[in-house]
Amino acid sequence: MTDAADPEVHIACLCAAWCRVCESYAAVFDEVRRGWTGPGPRTVWHWIDIEDESERVGDLDIETFPMLLVADAAAVRFAGPVAPDARTLRRLLRALLDPAQAPPRWPPVPVAVAGLGRRLCAGG
Repeated sequence: MTDAADPEVHIACLCAAWCRVCESYAAVFDEVRRGWTGPGPRTVWHWIDIEDESERVGDLDIETFPMLLVADAAAVRFAGPVAPDARTLRRLLRALLDPAQAPPRWPPVPVAVAGLGRRLCAGG
């Protein structure tokens, strides 16, 4: 079990097999995942094909690929499209995971996004 002061954070990239940007982003995402030594909590990484894992994604409607979702058991920290660039992803994750930069409260997200965040954190 994870200590509440050091929560486990799930980082999910939501993509589609037919998306050529996602296809090239897979290598970027994996590069950052393998080399991640950033600040903050333990990270759990997910690559989710929204069509192959539609039950997991639920009612979430994704308009722009790739979409990144970063969540812990308390809140979704980020959900939105990301530029397919390793430096951009590292910079975003450092800002989201560094306890010193965390806001007192993360902004609200749509119900479908929050639901996916909860499912990821619950192991689903």
